Amino acid sequence: MPGFFSSLIPRSTPALLLALLLARPGTAQTAPPRLIPFHKGTKWGYADQNRRLVLPLQYDEAGPFVQELAWVRIGSLYGYIDGGGNPVTPMQFTKAGTFHHDRATVELEGETFQIDGSGKRVTTPSEPEPETEFLTQGDLTRQNGKVGFRFTVGQAVVPPVYDEIQENYNGLLFVRQGAKWGVVNNKGKVVLPLEYDAIKATEANNFAFAIVEQQGRFGYLAEDGKLLVPLKYSAAEPFIASVARVTTPDGRTGYIDSRGREFFD
Repeated sequence: MPGFFSSLIPRSTPALLLALLLARPGTAQTAPPRLIPFHKGTKWGYADQNRRLVLPLQYDEAGPFVQELAWVRIGSLYGYIDGGGNPVTPMQFTKAGTFHHDRATVELEGETFQIDGSGKRVTTPSEPEPETEFLTQGDLTRQNGKVGFRFTVGQAVVPPVYDEIQENYNGLLFVRQGAKWGVVNNKGKVVLPLEYDAIKATEANNFAFAIVEQQGRFGYLAEDGKLLVPLKYSAAEPFIASVARVTTPDGRTGYIDSRGREFFD
């Protein structure tokens, strides 16, 4: 896959921690992308939110726009285009990643390095990602080998009946009992039953739109913790810039938006 390259903040003082929490949005209100990779037949182009083709079907593969830049593939080589479809780099890379923090990782003639938004090679190393060693929404509670949760804001308390609890910074908790996962909201209510094999979230969309797995099929969670799309895909990648790459059981690959709409035929 071309997107082969795709948080412990040190424990802070209360004032700094409060500032971090206030700076973090309550829900992942990411702006919808202007253009979304659109797959039809054997070719890829880009469509608008109404599935109208804007950039023609001329690529063998296409990635999402981040910072108005996207990787595209023709034949076995990758390059980058801007939002108008203009080339930013030649089609010369053997691998290409999506832009993140103004950089993208590429491979050229067996060498891996990073480029900036103008397509120039970056010589300075990227700054390490901050790491998070605390829970932002409250505290874990423990009793008889089980864990619960006490939210800092409000009076909600999740009883210590779970084997594992993870948060997604959007008012949701991913909870596990035995081998099964579910979702609890910030009022302590189970909004997704504990019947799923895995729930995975990434920082790309503030840990929203988590990938859900059940018996080898994948779907996504909406911002309220309920299913955004049913578990119908054979493969699903994390959301990037409000779109996610999926593969259907019959082998079709394309992108869906944050409303679950498919941009492929």
